[in-house]
Amino acid sequence: MKKGEIVIHPIITEKSTEQQENGKYSFKVNKRANKKEIMKAVKDTFAVEPVSCNIMNIRGKKKKVRYKLGYTSSWKKAIVTLKEGDKIEIFEGV
Repeated sequence: MKKGEIVIHPIITEKSTEQQENGKYSFKVNKRANKKEIMKAVKDTFAVEPVSCNIMNIRGKKKKVRYKLGYTSSWKKAIVTLKEGDKIEIFEGV
């Protein structure tokens, strides 16, 4: 997997912006990526030093469209903790 395929996009919610004060940033990542690949991709892409990475699989939710039942797609979420003093500038302008 290429580093551009691992981190799909950042997650910007109220809870994730509160966690940024503690140096934790949330990303939607490829379902096949592991912790080491995610940390390396964040290090190469944003030029910061990640300390740890927590990942979780988010199951798709049930949705009803007219008369049919279906599910939204499942995805993987990563919360990356950065070294003290490091920041990702993309999040700061939001």
